[in-house]
Amino acid sequence: MQPIARLKCLYTNARSMGNKQEELEAMVQLENCYLIAITEAIWWDKSHNWNTGMEGYKLYRRDRQGRKGGGVALYVKKWIDCEELPLRNSHEQVESLWVKIKHQTNKGHLVVGVCYRPPDQGEPFDEAFLLQLQEAPCSRALILMGDLNHPDVCWESYTAGSKQSRRLLECVEDNFLVQVLDKRTRREAFLDLVLTSVDDLIKEVKIGGSLGCSDHGLVEFVISRDVGLAKSKVRTLDLRRANLQLLKELVEEILWDTVLRERGSDQIWQLFKDIFLSVQELSIPVCNKSSREGRKPVWLSNDLLVKLRQKKELHRQWKRGRVLWEEYRNAVWTCRDGIRKAKALTELNLARDAKNNKKGFYKYIGQKRKTKESVPPLKNVDGGLVTTDMEKAEVRNNFFASVFTGHQASHIS
Repeated sequence: MQPIARLKCLYTNARSMGNKQEELEAMVQLENCYLIAITEAIWWDKSHNWNTGMEGYKLYRRDRQGRKGGGVALYVKKWIDCEELPLRNSHEQVESLWVKIKHQTNKGHLVVGVCYRPPDQGEPFDEAFLLQLQEAPCSRALILMGDLNHPDVCWESYTAGSKQSRRLLECVEDNFLVQVLDKRTRREAFLDLVLTSVDDLIKEVKIGGSLGCSDHGLVEFVISRDVGLAKSKVRTLDLRRANLQLLKELVEEILWDTVLRERGSDQIWQLFKDIFLSVQELSIPVCNKSSREGRKPVWLSNDLLVKLRQKKELHRQWKRGRVLWEEYRNAVWTCRDGIRKAKALTELNLARDAKNNKKGFYKYIGQKRKTKESVPPLKNVDGGLVTTDMEKAEVRNNFFASVFTGHQASHIS
């Protein structure tokens, strides 16, 4: 698998994700993004937490502590090798998160940060964030996206009116960062920023469209960088290259009556399993289980994708004064209502048919989970920890076999 040198990214201030999650999923399919950064990414309440995951993406998220609103989130394609970067200067009241994306050849990793600064944030929290901004690069390439709410900063002349804004400019200059946006994303205020430590790292910057009725524009750009690909730890049978004829011949050559004669049920099962696995190993190769692209949501139709493209085009024309705000607003409402109805109908049909289509129902729910939990390490009879899937299966099998014995069965009856 070749490294990817062009990562398409999307950033916006969502002004709440509670009613925009479905449109985000559709937009990601339309734009084919590798990274999606969101500020003010509150999902209303914890009842929406199950719905935050997107198929094919890892979600990094930091919610505001102690009060409503705010929060930041970063979606990253699952096949990109990355991890959250812990900082010594982390502060629970600073709404920021930092993710390290590994380089293909380990020559230098990329750090991607997302930050939201409330307009009324005090100087102590500002200083805590600036300490993070100084620590995060550490000889790595850096990209910081966020709504820092410093409308008095002039990025052309690098001047500012308030003390806190001047401190931000000083930190940006001291760390050799460059602000790449040349257009405002919210009316006449320069609130959303994209900062980088490498001049040619960010290319093809575009501002257009919005997520729902958010008054912040969408920022699209491309990161020119080779990234490491996450290695799958799951091995699976490669049935496309299987030699089924060889498998059939090998099984037919075994004299099953002779091999299994005068043996107990446990011995028969163990012999059959060992023989079949050895035959399978000779006839069916294995490969790493991986999936680079997320599947399109089952409720997302081509008609909805067309409406999203029309909405994006109307936003561009509205910004140029060619159409009225009401016309663009109506397009936003049309997209929103169409997406909600399509998803609601899909979920209603899955719920009604849950008894007859359990696989489809639980597959849909599983795609929405933020994490996929595996069986943790288990203790064997000797007290040692087992970590491989085969060892865990044996431990659990031995335990259940010990519970359901003939003696206990007669006692229960």
